[in-house]
Amino acid sequence: MSTGEVDVAGVAIRYRAWGEPGGPGGLVLVHGGAAHSCWWDHVAPLLVQGRRRVVALDLSGHGDSGRAEDYRLDRWADEVLAVARHAGVGEAPVVIGHSMGGFVALTTALRHGHELTGVMAIDSPVRERSPEELAARQQRAFGPMRVYPDRETALRHFRTVPEQEGDLPYVVEHIAGNSVCEVAGGWSWKFDRGIFGGLGLTPGELGRVACRVALFRAEHGLLKAGMGEMVVDLMGRVAPLVEIPGAAHHVMIDQPLSLVTGLRTMLADWEHSIPQAPAPAPVAGHTGSAPAESNTGP
Repeated sequence: MSTGEVDVAGVAIRYRAWGEPGGPGGLVLVHGGAAHSCWWDHVAPLLVQGRRRVVALDLSGHGDSGRAEDYRLDRWADEVLAVARHAGVGEAPVVIGHSMGGFVALTTALRHGHELTGVMAIDSPVRERSPEELAARQQRAFGPMRVYPDRETALRHFRTVPEQEGDLPYVVEHIAGNSVCEVAGGWSWKFDRGIFGGLGLTPGELGRVACRVALFRAEHGLLKAGMGEMVVDLMGRVAPLVEIPGAAHHVMIDQPLSLVTGLRTMLADWEHSIPQAPAPAPVAGHTGSAPAESNTGP
């Protein structure tokens, strides 16, 4: 594993990388809200196959990256593409995002789809607000930034949002340990609370995506089957909807091997199958749908 940094619109964006640069079929991994690139540390090495380059970035306002004056999905989408170029993931990478990171991946497809092989969104409920932003607005999490007297006290307060059972303890410990930093007066969280400023992605936008899209849902997660079907219908049934059995929202910390299997299978299919053209945008007042295909995953 190596690390790198690239300046995007005046903000230093940090990333972690596995595999050799320049190979085909590179991947960019995007974390969720208030998270960071280390959430992928136990997953990314398993996605390096052949000469594939895999990178995971800290979006601005997260992890070890710098802070911006404001945060928007399009800003983060530009950061994803800048990291892909700087880290040498090769032409036409695949962008994979979890939760709010799935919103970022889909926005990258909307802005830069012709430069991508495709995007995969993992348990990202496409609606007005991401689950992280909703929790912040309802004051269930991500309140005023507390400063703890020492690192150990801070780590005892680490929680995932939403909380879930069955997480792998060593993975949670690693993620938590990289979520805090020393500040004036003690220790606190790395993320900028200003990230929750209005980051909605509406389903109707997805009909304009110019590259392949795959949706992954956790069986016990936030992307409900009906919501996934709605998004697939809006995209003209060219997006597979894959369920990770037994998983809760934070798939990489309770069912990482099932997640890796699903991602590797989808990547293998995309390497050999012929992409379909994106569906035309829905016509106002039209209530029909495009001919249905199978939307079952690997």
